[in-house]
Amino acid sequence: MKKTFIYKNKLVALAIACMLFATSCEIDELDDPNNPSVDLVNDATLSELQNLITGIEAGMRIRLGTYYDDVGVIGREFYRFSGSDPRFTADLLGKGSAELDNNTFYITGPYAERYRVIKNTNFLLEAVDKTAASISAAQKNYMRGFAKTIKAYQMLLNLNLLYQNGIRTNVSDPDNLGPFRTYEQSLDDIESLLNEAATELADSEDEFVFTLSSGFAGFDDPAGFLEFNRAIAARVAVYQGDFTAALNYLDDSFFSLTGDLDAGPEHFFSTAGGDVTNPLFFPANASGETRVAHPSFVTDALPNDDRLDKVSERESAASLDNLNSNYDVMVYPSQGDNIPIIRNEELILIYAEANARQGSTGPAVAAIDEIRTSHGLDPYTGGTTEDDLIDEILFQRRYSLFAEGHRWIDMRRYSKLGELPIDREGDNVWEQFPVPVTEAQ
Repeated sequence: MKKTFIYKNKLVALAIACMLFATSCEIDELDDPNNPSVDLVNDATLSELQNLITGIEAGMRIRLGTYYDDVGVIGREFYRFSGSDPRFTADLLGKGSAELDNNTFYITGPYAERYRVIKNTNFLLEAVDKTAASISAAQKNYMRGFAKTIKAYQMLLNLNLLYQNGIRTNVSDPDNLGPFRTYEQSLDDIESLLNEAATELADSEDEFVFTLSSGFAGFDDPAGFLEFNRAIAARVAVYQGDFTAALNYLDDSFFSLTGDLDAGPEHFFSTAGGDVTNPLFFPANASGETRVAHPSFVTDALPNDDRLDKVSERESAASLDNLNSNYDVMVYPSQGDNIPIIRNEELILIYAEANARQGSTGPAVAAIDEIRTSHGLDPYTGGTTEDDLIDEILFQRRYSLFAEGHRWIDMRRYSKLGELPIDREGDNVWEQFPVPVTEAQ
């Protein structure tokens, strides 16, 4: 079996990762941080393990902007205009005879970086197993739970791109990679990994010595991280169509029907010197490189919906490749804004969907109303059949989760890709990305 290029590289330089991370990070001197020594694996200190954790969190941000461009453009949430690269408006939108390329940045980049983080979580797991007894069992359980949760989340992002092509979920041995699993098998493997992590997090201490960035504020101890884990598990269960499990996972997450819609862990970004800025930010009225909202986001909106604040009207229309928009994407109005990993607003909508799919109309409508009234809309008065409720939930997800990476996936899992707008004659709405050329046998 040919090894994927992402496994040919050793662990990403932890020293560099920490320097790029805005939180304080004291780095013990390593002989070669790109090639950690056997001594580190066999007898890592708490400080060295902290460096690994910090490097993993920092790595989660790399190529994140490309991932959101992939799903956002194909899902017709926004256009990504680039004066230097026509593939955003050709390949991703299926222009004419254009096809998705298995050997270009929009798949090889994010795919590789997610597996690079997975490689680093595997290294952390190995280091924990071989670390001296001076580190408590509870501390080891936290690190295992952290590593497996992040590993599962990174796999889920790649699976979102490849869909029915599936992904490799057994990649612990870079010299003997496991086979590609089907979409359904991959989701099952991700769920199992999250459940393993949940058990280990539950066996950790309440007060802990390890730190995460401020993006995980409130979720940076074992109990909080466990709630994050269960939230991701609820998302996975919805993708599986297991709505009983989704509700059970929500019960153990940070879900709150009347709570702060924005509560949840985030990817941390900063304008501080040497750190990484938000890759989804472009200034208003930018030309050349920019993201502009698909016109239907505005024309399909209901009156008084404050979620229209996620776009801003341009001084003049942006146009490229026979595509036009009068609105900039302004979900992140500054370079220092964090990007949510998962928010309570999504969990409320998962709650609504799971109840609707199980015939529990009352709870489903209550959750829908919580979202609608929070954004200036009147309570729901539409039909209450399952199809009616799902259509309403998908509509609310479109506006509540705009540019957060969900629209394409939502329409795909309900076989509604054909309802997404075609902007030019001959354009296509893709179902999935091809397996990267680097995975060729």
